[in-house]
Amino acid sequence: MSDAPPITVLADQAAYAEAVQLAVDASAAYYGDGTSSLDDDAYDRLVRGIAAYEQAHPDQVLPHSPTGKVAGGAVVGDVPHTVPMLSLDNVFSAEQLADWAASLERRLGRPVTAFSVEPKLDGLAISARYRAGRLTQLVTRGDGVAGEDVSHAIGTIVGLPGRLAEPVTVEIRGEVMMTTEQFEQACAKRTAHDGTTFANPRSAAAGTLRAQDRPYVCELTFFGYAALPSPGDESDLAVRLRELPHSQIMAWVAEQGVRTTAETPVAGIVATSLEQVRERIEQIAAARPELAFGIDGIVIKCDLAEDQAQAGFSSRAPRWATAYKLPATEKITKLVAVEWNTGRTGVIAPRAVLEPVELDGSVVTYATLHNVADITRRGLMLGDSVVVYKAGDVIPRVEAPVVHLRTGDEQPIAFPQVCPTCGDAIDTSQERWRCVRGRACRAIASISYAVGRDQLDIAGLADNRIQQMLDAGLITDFADLFYLTREQLLALERMGEVSTDNLLAAIEHAKSQPLSRVFCALGVRGTGRSMSRRIARHFGTMEAIRAAGAEAIQAVEGIGPEKAPVVVAELAELSDLIDKLVAAGVTMTEPGATPSTSGGEQADAAEAAAALPLAGMSVVVTGAMTGPLETLSRNQMNELIERAGGKASSSVSARTSLLVAGDKAGSKRAKAETLGVRILTPEEFAELVALVPTPA
Repeated sequence: MSDAPPITVLADQAAYAEAVQLAVDASAAYYGDGTSSLDDDAYDRLVRGIAAYEQAHPDQVLPHSPTGKVAGGAVVGDVPHTVPMLSLDNVFSAEQLADWAASLERRLGRPVTAFSVEPKLDGLAISARYRAGRLTQLVTRGDGVAGEDVSHAIGTIVGLPGRLAEPVTVEIRGEVMMTTEQFEQACAKRTAHDGTTFANPRSAAAGTLRAQDRPYVCELTFFGYAALPSPGDESDLAVRLRELPHSQIMAWVAEQGVRTTAETPVAGIVATSLEQVRERIEQIAAARPELAFGIDGIVIKCDLAEDQAQAGFSSRAPRWATAYKLPATEKITKLVAVEWNTGRTGVIAPRAVLEPVELDGSVVTYATLHNVADITRRGLMLGDSVVVYKAGDVIPRVEAPVVHLRTGDEQPIAFPQVCPTCGDAIDTSQERWRCVRGRACRAIASISYAVGRDQLDIAGLADNRIQQMLDAGLITDFADLFYLTREQLLALERMGEVSTDNLLAAIEHAKSQPLSRVFCALGVRGTGRSMSRRIARHFGTMEAIRAAGAEAIQAVEGIGPEKAPVVVAELAELSDLIDKLVAAGVTMTEPGATPSTSGGEQADAAEAAAALPLAGMSVVVTGAMTGPLETLSRNQMNELIERAGGKASSSVSARTSLLVAGDKAGSKRAKAETLGVRILTPEEFAELVALVPTPA
């Protein structure tokens, strides 16, 4: 849990007045249609700056200041709430959380009996009103006192049933949002309709919730977080909802068929101490990158109704609850330029150059842009304000332009007319543009990759030596390396007898590398080390891989209907290269693989796989290995994991089954401990997989 982020410092009264108006306008847009000129982090810093200025200059406080107001003073809607939908106060560090808890304890005059700890969902708060068990009305938060009627959205929101399990009259409050999958589907529908896209899931959800005349329907998701009886209702249910702990109320809500976070990896829990609260905060923060929906913090509240009643409310927020805000994974910045680079397979890839922006603890200057078609679909222009997104260790990517912030000075992005590396023509027949020379355009990069430690592992072949061989006409691809003679190498400048013999020995050894490494050396688009191992173990031989069609390739875990045809086409393109490797005597089989075709053989193979020591387990390796594993590279460790039936992963998450922690394991070990992941030393892991052959 990090220290509080800095505030926006306001130098004088004029700067304060300008900041107040900016915050009010941004809040109105945020709670209105989901758009804003500020991202969440910038807004939080601005409001904290306003609050600091007002504390120092109480005589200058403006009546429309966003401090002390629900939803920052946004005024949206005319449907009164039965009970105000208040905002939550925020904390940004462990110290501030402790201060809040101490203040709460002083107010109660005793320790808090139990805390409820839940994820703070990044969506729009709404009230769902049920009468006799039937959903009759949906109302947005608005300004907290009144909201907008959006009942037309009934029937389009997953997790918000038209009827509850019981015929009760009740108000369910929660968040409407889009999951990652729903957001992608919504963007595809909007792009097909008018060529534009949504900036981010929150604005997409806000626009969709209010849209009544769109020719297409976008699905939304609801997560409930509260249940309220109608004012004056004294039924048994109403009494229970006023007296039960929050955790029990949420269990009842789930029983009614309403979606809650209970079915997610970040389910709400009850903590009996502040230390347990901190632990759960760390666990939810660690799971954040793997979630199928957005969260921007963790909500901590008194679980017991009596504690809530005694703590009471301020003018804008309950005193018995607070939101621990997490660092932003999404920011708004400027798209300054687009760079075009040719990769080792000949694919021409764009890269966004951004105004530097701090994102999730690091300064981001570059971000991923997939291809020309992606740029066109998103409608990006140079000078655009763009949403940049990063989750966990993922490379930052540009989501979409913030269209309402355009000034008219934006310029179209110029697409390359020739290959930026060699100047030859570009094949534009597919979404991913490619130099017509293919791998030959960046032959040195392709060969250097193939001979790398995790592929063929041919020591002594630096880029300058590869370039020397290319210039001399000795090689055109990495398969030619296996046909080099001692005389040819000795004829090269600065190649003596010892270095020549060492290189030839390394090349000869490379012939015995397993199929997974040979396949990886090919550099097939859409595959890497892990996928190459899966393909090799699935088929067993290069002959079987080459004979497989798209449907057969798709049977490999992690290869979908879009990637499979690309793999088939790539293998056809690499046919001559593969033939040269076969003729040179390079290994084309995978040790330990048991490919099968008949039903009985498939059953036997499945039974054998299930008996492996790491069957079905996701394993992460971190730190320096010791003992029997000391000499293994990280790639060799991953090979060992997969030979033992496991799946090698690079990051710790809620799905991780096992962490192998060597010396100086660092943050991954700490994250695994917070998530309760099983941790083994290298020696313990070696014993676990002792019967599995070590990779060569």
